[in-house]
Amino acid sequence: MTDLHSDEFVLTVLRDPLTLTVRVSGELDYDTSDDLLRAVVEQLTEPCAFRDVRLDFRDLGYIDSTGLSALLMIHRRTSAAGALLHLDHRPEFLERMLTMTNVLDHLTAGGHREEAVEAEQDDGATEAGVP
Repeated sequence: MTDLHSDEFVLTVLRDPLTLTVRVSGELDYDTSDDLLRAVVEQLTEPCAFRDVRLDFRDLGYIDSTGLSALLMIHRRTSAAGALLHLDHRPEFLERMLTMTNVLDHLTAGGHREEAVEAEQDDGATEAGVP
């Protein structure tokens, strides 16, 4: 696990053999979006074969158009690497932005809010000790 800190912006990178998870905390904006892009791209260029890249937004406080642009660039990179991008635990303001800009289906593997709900349920089961 790797933590990247920038004032109140924190990225936590978790890896397993098939899944890269990046937890995003704080504001994803002009000042921080390059950090997220760099964190994902660095992991994709290492010699490993992730099937899934999960961005966990449970602690996201804000996103602007630069953050949205970073998500589009991450999607391009994950697609080129053959991995599926998942946007987990999306807060309402992120959901609204993705819907209003008509990129939700483009960015996500399933493209539906149910995907985020399933991820939350899976996390709850794992934290409770259920495999």
